[in-house]
Amino acid sequence: MKKFLLVLVLLAGLVAAALGAFRAGPAPEIRIESAAKAIGRKAAVTVMASEPSRGLSALKVELVQGDKVFPLAEKSYVARPSWAFWGPKTDAESLTLEIGKDAVKDLRQGEAIVRATATRASAWLRSPDPVVVETKLPVRLTPPTLGVVSSFHYVNQGGCEAVVYRVGESAVRDGVRAGRWFFRGWPLPGGGPQDRFALFAVPYDLDDVSGVKVVAEDDAGNEASVGFIDEFFPKPLRRDTIRLNDAFMQKVVAEILPSTPELQDKGDLLENYLQINRDLRKANRALQAELAAASKPTFLWREPFLPMRNTAIMASFADRRTYDYNGKGVDTQDHLGLDMASTRADAVPSANDGVVVLARYFGIYGNAVVVDHGYGLQSLYGHLSSIEVKEGQTVRRGDSVGRSGATGLAGGDHLHFEIALQGLAVSPIEWWDTKWLTDRLKRKLGPALPYGG
Repeated sequence: MKKFLLVLVLLAGLVAAALGAFRAGPAPEIRIESAAKAIGRKAAVTVMASEPSRGLSALKVELVQGDKVFPLAEKSYVARPSWAFWGPKTDAESLTLEIGKDAVKDLRQGEAIVRATATRASAWLRSPDPVVVETKLPVRLTPPTLGVVSSFHYVNQGGCEAVVYRVGESAVRDGVRAGRWFFRGWPLPGGGPQDRFALFAVPYDLDDVSGVKVVAEDDAGNEASVGFIDEFFPKPLRRDTIRLNDAFMQKVVAEILPSTPELQDKGDLLENYLQINRDLRKANRALQAELAAASKPTFLWREPFLPMRNTAIMASFADRRTYDYNGKGVDTQDHLGLDMASTRADAVPSANDGVVVLARYFGIYGNAVVVDHGYGLQSLYGHLSSIEVKEGQTVRRGDSVGRSGATGLAGGDHLHFEIALQGLAVSPIEWWDTKWLTDRLKRKLGPALPYGG
C-alpha cells in the first residue's frame, strides 16, 4: 500500500512538473473595433482580448504610422500557474482608447495601423510568441469645405429661418447646430450635387446665438463650422403662475392615468399630477421628436399656414409656468404652444396640407392630432373632444381634424396648437405671416419652395 501511494505521489509530481514545464496558455483571441471609418481629430478604438484557460499575461496597444510608434496602452496580468486548474486569472480585457489627432499630436494625414499584442501565459520551458492583430485605418484631418450661399439671416428667439449652403464631397452629415439642437440639412431641390439647405430654429430658451452655426462633418469626425446669423431678436420668456387645486388635479389624473399604461399610480394626488406634468410631458416631447425624424423629405404645403378662426388667445407660446399648490411652488414647466378658445366643440382646421402621423390619445395633450408638413415641420392639435382623421391620411389646408375640447391637461374647452421643427416647438405666428414666409424662406429657397405667397 505504501509503495502504491509512493507511486501515485511520484506520478503526480511528474505530471505537475510536466505541466509546469510545458503547459503554456492557448493563443488569446483579439478583436479591434472602430465606430469610425477613418481617424480624424477625434476617434476611438476598442480592443478586446480574451483567453479563458490560464488567462491573459499582457496586452499592449499601439498606433503605428510609418516608422513612428505611438503607445496607447500597456497592461500586465497575473496568469494562473501552469500546474494549476483553479485560482485567479484575467479571462478578458476591453480597452477603449482615443486615437485621433487630439490625443496623438504627431499624427499625420495618410494611413495608420492599430496594433494589439496579447501575451499568453508561459511555462518554465515554453514561451510561445504573443498574438498580434492589426487594423489599418485612413487618417483624414482636413474637414469638408463649407460655404454659406444665402444671406440676410434674421431670426427671432423661438423662431425659424432657412439657410442655403454648399458642402464638399467628403461631407456625410451637415445642418445647423443651435445649442443642444441639431437641424439636419437636405439636398436643395433643383440645386447642384453639393447644394444643401436647412430649416432651423433658435430655441425659445436660447438667448445667445454666437454658437448657432452651419456645420459639415466627414466620416472621420472632422467638422467645419460657419457662423451666419446676421441679426437676432431676443424674446425673453414670459412668466406665469398656475394655481393648482384638488378638483382640477383629480379631474386630469382620473382621465390621464388610466389612458397612459406606462404611468404608475403613486397613491398620492399631487405626486400623480406631478408625474404627468413632468415625466409624461417629457415623454410626449420625445415622441414628437421621433415623429419629426421620420418626416417626409419634401415640402407638402404651398400656402400660408392657417390659424383657427374667431378665437381668443388664452395662453401664449414660451410661457414659463410656475405651478403653485397651497401657496408653495411645486413645479416649473414651459408652455410651448398657443391656447385658442372659441365656441364649445368648435371645428379645428388643419393648418396646412400634410399627412396625419398621430391621431389618438396622447398624454398631456389628451385627444390629439399631429400633421407632418415635410422636412421635419409638424403641427399639433391638442385637447380635442373628438378626432376626425386617421393616421396616414392626407389632409388639406382647412380640413377639420377634430373638435376643440378639454381632454388631457386642460381646464376648459380650447385648442392647444403647436408648430414644431425637428421636434422643437417654435412660434406658430411666423408661419401664419405671408410676409415672413416670403422674406425668410421663399427668397432664400427660390423655386425649391413651392410657395406662391
